[in-house]
Amino acid sequence: MATAQAKAGRREWIGLAVLVMVTLIISMDMTVLSYALPFITADLEPTSSQLLWITDVYAFVLAGLLIPMGTLGDRIGRRRLLMIGAAVFGVASVATALSSSPGMLIGTRAVMGAAGATLMPSTMSLIRSMFHDENERRAAIGIWAAGFSAGGVIGLVAGGALLQYFSWGTVFEINVPIMLLLLILAPLLLPEFRNAAAGRPDLLSTVLAFVAVLPVIWGIKQFAEDGLTWPPVAGVVAGLLFLTVFVLRQRRLDEPVIDVRLFRAPAFSAAVVMNVLANFALVGFMFFISQYLQLVLGLRPLAAGLWSLPSAGAAGVGAAVLAPMLAQRFKRAYVAAGGLLVATVGCVVFTQVGDESGLAFIVVGQALMAGGIAMVLTLSAELIVSTAPPERAGAAAGLSETGSQFGAALGVAILGSIGAFVYRQQLAGPAPDDVPADVWVAARETLGGAVEMSRTLSTTPAETLVTVARAAFADELRAAASVSGVILLVTALLAAVLLRNVGASVPSQAPPAGLDDAAAPTGAGSADAAAPTGAGSADGAAPGTAAADVGSASVDPAWVSADAPVDGAGPADAEPGPAIRIGPEPAAAPRPAHPVA
Repeated sequence: MATAQAKAGRREWIGLAVLVMVTLIISMDMTVLSYALPFITADLEPTSSQLLWITDVYAFVLAGLLIPMGTLGDRIGRRRLLMIGAAVFGVASVATALSSSPGMLIGTRAVMGAAGATLMPSTMSLIRSMFHDENERRAAIGIWAAGFSAGGVIGLVAGGALLQYFSWGTVFEINVPIMLLLLILAPLLLPEFRNAAAGRPDLLSTVLAFVAVLPVIWGIKQFAEDGLTWPPVAGVVAGLLFLTVFVLRQRRLDEPVIDVRLFRAPAFSAAVVMNVLANFALVGFMFFISQYLQLVLGLRPLAAGLWSLPSAGAAGVGAAVLAPMLAQRFKRAYVAAGGLLVATVGCVVFTQVGDESGLAFIVVGQALMAGGIAMVLTLSAELIVSTAPPERAGAAAGLSETGSQFGAALGVAILGSIGAFVYRQQLAGPAPDDVPADVWVAARETLGGAVEMSRTLSTTPAETLVTVARAAFADELRAAASVSGVILLVTALLAAVLLRNVGASVPSQAPPAGLDDAAAPTGAGSADAAAPTGAGSADGAAPGTAAADVGSASVDPAWVSADAPVDGAGPADAEPGPAIRIGPEPAAAPRPAHPVA
């Protein structure tokens, strides 16, 4: 039987509020720029290429450094890395707000992305260190996920409000007080955790992780912009080659950045797949919603953001309330599949949107989609962090966030490309009466181009052009909703299959004491002895030593074989496989040393 886990106190829950504020700011920075771009364009006059980099460099650098920064936090201390990242993020935010040229803005946004990469995995892995009780940790991750989901919508509202009264730099300056508050409260409320047994950081693996992720995400995004041309194809191919080298290197290292053997656990693999595909549908489709609200319905940025608030509320309820509550009573397969089916219903609602009215469908569909997917993202984050060894929770958290970024980029690229194809097909005929050929060519590219070009025409042809373009975009949105619904339905089936043996409980490994130098006793003969704090469950044992051979096991009983019976399923004499924890240990089963710790 696994030992009872200590309950969190007031300090941990207040500390969680600090971590949620950090994730809120990082998420806001991914969307707040969208409304500021016209003001930046007028002020700094960037070229089209520079404007693309201003938009994307933050997410590119963030995605490329998430896994290395998660590993770095495990080595030097998660709280220490969080504070370093907060200081850099605050300074870079001020520099971004004061940028006087496109090049300076691109550079400062890149620094913000690098700092954001230190913050995201640190927040999730610190939750792993602060909340040892399974139910409390699930609730904490739900609150964390709700903050991240809400941050994107709050960024739209805050950006729209600030830009109505202040300069574009204020959308970045709002980061500074939050980062200052974090620097003050982190030493008081957050524990430190580092893997005392970790070796020196592998610089080559860090570089390989960055150059594997960055060109793939860049190439996917470029597919949406330029179609199937050789630069994005070369980027994706190069990234996949570097990824192959990265994986092969991790298999040979004693202290890998990411232990690829973790993917042998069905719970871990399913969580990563759900994370990628859910973000594919959610983020990819948000691209259409913002355009529909502003360019089809004619809402101003602030009004469009306000109509998105119900989806933020639904995401909060799904992540912080429904996911933790239902996961205590039902298997993960049922909860995850249920959340994905709710999101699928949201996509069905989207298919009813018209080209002249559809605000109610957008609000309801977005709430269903956000609420259902928020449940899934909470479960996937919990499974990823809980099934990884505690001393590698930072690296696992980085992998989780990298999957989110990869899925988001893939969704924007693929759904954007499908939508663009539908839009152009709808406008494939000859130009309407009194609409010049050059205006018609520009209008066929994007709805934004059609609206902009209509301002050069007289009233009647302008209205005709906008009406036709809006109808084409409504078809585009409905097609993207159909594809998203199919993706979510397939993901629900995958979740039901891959998580079928994961019960309503994923027991925690015996937690470290929370401080980098503390260790739990490992008394001889104790079946439930905890592992040393920094070293992990198997570091104190000789290589290849099984628990059955030693009287004093330093491995927590919650770590069991991926092939062992779960919830009574499977043969009682099954041979133990890779020791990945996915469920309670069956009675009298041997407790193998964790080969990937």
